[in-house]
Amino acid sequence: MARMVECAKLGRELPGLEKAPFPGPLGLRIFNEISQAAWEQWREHQTILINHYALNPVDPDARKMLRQEMEKFFFSEKAQKPEGWVPVAAGMAEPAGLDSTDPAPSKGGGAAPRKK
Repeated sequence: MARMVECAKLGRELPGLEKAPFPGPLGLRIFNEISQAAWEQWREHQTILINHYALNPVDPDARKMLRQEMEKFFFSEKAQKPEGWVPVAAGMAEPAGLDSTDPAPSKGGGAAPRKK
């Protein structure tokens, strides 16, 4: 049976994480107070932040910013989507060249092979 936590983000008792997501006090707090469902929501939000701000997750400044945003996301009401962020709505056309019905590009970019 899954370990249950009173999720600080979602405000109800839900299955918790199997282990702390990372070492240290914040990782332990997340393990004790955040559900698996809220953690998945954070992963989606983190992806939006990384893509919107073109963050490099190995850059120390980017990691610091993501950790601050994580704390806001889980433990305060201040978490927001990035300014200017617009989701791709159902039914909207993909940007030029990114039509989701097109097959994935083949290796090599489709150019004819070079003559030897």
